[in-house]
Amino acid sequence: MSSFSDSELISRAILHDDRNAFGELVRRYQSNVRNLLRKLTAGDHAAADDLAQETFIRAYRHLRTFQGGATFATWLYRIAYNVFLSSVRDKKNEEPEEVMENAIEHAGYQQTNRMLAKLDLEKAMVNLSEMERASIALSYGRELPHEEIARVLNCPLGTVKTNVLRGKEKIRQKLLMLYKQELV
Repeated sequence: MSSFSDSELISRAILHDDRNAFGELVRRYQSNVRNLLRKLTAGDHAAADDLAQETFIRAYRHLRTFQGGATFATWLYRIAYNVFLSSVRDKKNEEPEEVMENAIEHAGYQQTNRMLAKLDLEKAMVNLSEMERASIALSYGRELPHEEIARVLNCPLGTVKTNVLRGKEKIRQKLLMLYKQELV
């Protein structure tokens, strides 16, 4: 199955109800979807895994609506982003500190410089708006061009560029503040 293109697998899944074909699509994209959702959830691996599962369930249910105007990956990232937004709406009253505590707990906090830097970055990303966080995660985490991000987020290209710039500046300011506190 791995020699088939995405479009061939999609056709097999739709026309022949071939669950193995869809399973191959899941295998191809599950790491990318999980990584995107981990960035969007500020490192909460358990939440990201749950959201990834929901993403693939929705993708399977709505596979017939995929029209090929964008790549399958873009369509899948759009679903993942919508699943993430739904989860955020459900947790609106949770404070950013609680989100960070959960992220640290689920990440299996280890005392290494790399892990600490990653946690600082995740802590800084908690302060971003959902659109800024998504724009940063797709731009730097998935290395998508801004035009593709605009399609995933269903917003104008200029908005994506603004969100990336604002997000980077907010992260920079938050990291400066965190590191200044450590020096004191």
